[in-house]
Amino acid sequence: MAQKDREKWDQKYADMPDLLIHRPPAKLVEEYYHTSAGKSVLDVACGGGRHTIFLSKRGFFVDAVDISPVALEKLALEANENVSIIEADLDTFTPQKQYDLVIMTNFLDRDLIERIKSSLKEGALFIIETYMQHPSNEKKDANPLFLLQPKELLEIFKDGYEVLAYEESDNETYEKNRMKKEAIAVRKC
Repeated sequence: MAQKDREKWDQKYADMPDLLIHRPPAKLVEEYYHTSAGKSVLDVACGGGRHTIFLSKRGFFVDAVDISPVALEKLALEANENVSIIEADLDTFTPQKQYDLVIMTNFLDRDLIERIKSSLKEGALFIIETYMQHPSNEKKDANPLFLLQPKELLEIFKDGYEVLAYEESDNETYEKNRMKKEAIAVRKC
């Protein structure tokens, strides 16, 4: 699957280079990053690295993980010494160390979420924001495996986590299709 996914994402970035333009961080990242107990971060499916760049400029040490060499090459041009770039197949990726903060946006792999949970230090933050199933979504052909059900993130983090924030909202206006998103910020107890 890795090669097929790599080619898909590389082609997507080639067809839509605007996807690699740095945008502001996700709302919950901006609101909660400063409450992290430490400075080690895992940015999962980082793409062009909007969160990686944002956090590394604020003194965080970020492991930026993605499958696309195209996205990671773009990120490498802007990254500072606080960034470690990791090209990996997220279908099989398992973090090899523990983190104070993990970010996953615009990407959903439920098995990966479970693998990441064990890499969270006690008191660590986990922030997820991604697309959800909703009748108002414009992209009707979206694969339901990659869409959250309403309140699914609350269910995923019901045991052993303090929910700091949860929201359902419209996606950013610069995105191609109007889609609903679900977002959560939790702290590991």
